[in-house]
Amino acid sequence: MRITGGTFRGRTITAPDGLDTRPTSDRVRQALFNILMHHEWGEAIGNAIDGKVVLDAFAGTGALGIEALSQGASRAYFFEKDRKALDALNANIAALKLQKTTNVMPIDIKRAPMAKEPAALVFFDPPYRKGLTEAALQTLSTQGWIAPHALLVCETSKGEALTLPATSTHHLTRTYGDTDVHFWEWVGS
Repeated sequence: MRITGGTFRGRTITAPDGLDTRPTSDRVRQALFNILMHHEWGEAIGNAIDGKVVLDAFAGTGALGIEALSQGASRAYFFEKDRKALDALNANIAALKLQKTTNVMPIDIKRAPMAKEPAALVFFDPPYRKGLTEAALQTLSTQGWIAPHALLVCETSKGEALTLPATSTHHLTRTYGDTDVHFWEWVGS
């Protein structure tokens, strides 16, 4: 896997062996970030990446959060509970010397601590077809991780239902092979 744009474009990131971690493919990640950079999100969101605090929930290798840092985000938080994925994530952060702009939390997202700062861009890429995005969103909202007018980017399997609360507004969904990528604005709790 490679970073697809920004400061670290072309740099390799590693993933753990096995099928427990399903990294977002380079193709999907590049398309996702093209949308983030070029879609008109409106005044409340503005530029979706530049200078923003990012939360990579269900981080796995950290590819989404690292890509956001490469393309101008100011800080990234990563939540991941799988030991092999955490090892790969920490190795990726060390290889790119991103320790000062990242915070890796080896936790189950359902046990997220209170936020020190809310994120304006939140990535959700949980295991498919388990309803984890909706449950995680509730926890993250309660714990203060989601800023008003944050942009939520949720990956699901193609056709998988995603129902977010009325405190969010759906902007668009794009399909790439067997993956749907949904973009929502968090209006508030």
